[in-house]
Amino acid sequence: MTSFILRAFLTLFVVLDPIGLVPIFITLAGGYPAKVQKRIIRQAILVAWGILFVFAVFGNQVLRYLGISVEAFQVAAGILLLKIAVDMVFAQQQRETKAEESEAQTRADISVFPLGTPLMAGPGALASILVLQQEAAIYSFGTAIVLAVILFVLSLLYASLSIAQPLTRWLGRTGINVISRVLGILLAALAVEYVIDGILALIKKTLL
Repeated sequence: MTSFILRAFLTLFVVLDPIGLVPIFITLAGGYPAKVQKRIIRQAILVAWGILFVFAVFGNQVLRYLGISVEAFQVAAGILLLKIAVDMVFAQQQRETKAEESEAQTRADISVFPLGTPLMAGPGALASILVLQQEAAIYSFGTAIVLAVILFVLSLLYASLSIAQPLTRWLGRTGINVISRVLGILLAALAVEYVIDGILALIKKTLL
């Protein structure tokens, strides 16, 4: 169980990327007073938690309803995470489309969109949640473990955004990119493992 908790933490920490999200947050909310920034962070975290919670609890039922096998989803999720990892390694993170980015610049409240989703609770995070839920099925309190890890990583994200200004001055853009690249390499390894496990499971399922 310890290895699963560590794997769940690393996966969500890398996907949510509390450090890499700092410069994006400053770009979106840097012009607001500190008090308003705190409110935006709180609301965004609550939105992200709500979305991730729903996917953790009801995601598997959605897959079954759509007739999507767990193995196929695991391969698809691995490919998606690998794409995110490659972007992180080359410091080309783009969590939203150009149209979404343009809309975000003119919104009075950015806590729900684009901060809460897709910057926090984006496709990579949702895919990771569903894969982790499948792995957690063998444990008695698997869902509770996944939810606890989500809360812990979101608390780290809240902490990093709360000190976004001094953190950016201390690390600099280069320092943030270096950390994101290291995390990207870890995510790439996890993504490849997801793909391999999914393919092996599909082959085994086909042979049986």
